[in-house]
Amino acid sequence: MEFPNLGEHCSENSCKQLDFLPMRCDACEEIFCKDHITYANHKCMSSYKKDIQVPVCPLCNTPIPIKRGEMPDIKVGEHIDRDCQSDPAQNKRKIFTNKCSKGGCKQKEMIRVTCDQCHMNYCLKHRHPLDHDCKPEDKPVSKSG
Repeated sequence: MEFPNLGEHCSENSCKQLDFLPMRCDACEEIFCKDHITYANHKCMSSYKKDIQVPVCPLCNTPIPIKRGEMPDIKVGEHIDRDCQSDPAQNKRKIFTNKCSKGGCKQKEMIRVTCDQCHMNYCLKHRHPLDHDCKPEDKPVSKSG
């Protein structure tokens, strides 16, 4: 060998190729050849320090900030449930919009449940006039009533 001190061997166990232009991984500080320099090719255990990706909402294409160690899928799901401005997400949130008119009840229903006497909206538990202290309107419901 003419140049015994020139170049370095690849740190990948399956390679160990003598490379005259070796590269150092910026995450784990090991020496690699051109074939193993990427984080995925040498299974870098320190890649999380450098390889930071920002997840993007698939519905509104908004980048979602996450902290280190958080699962991107969970944060994207929370964004879709709360903050997403796309039409499918807003429609999903508006399913339960019919709030009960009984004082203290926070129940919401998918469909309107209107009392025939006072014409207010109630949940299934308070739908009957006796359950919500119904005060009927002064107008008769029909001419015969």
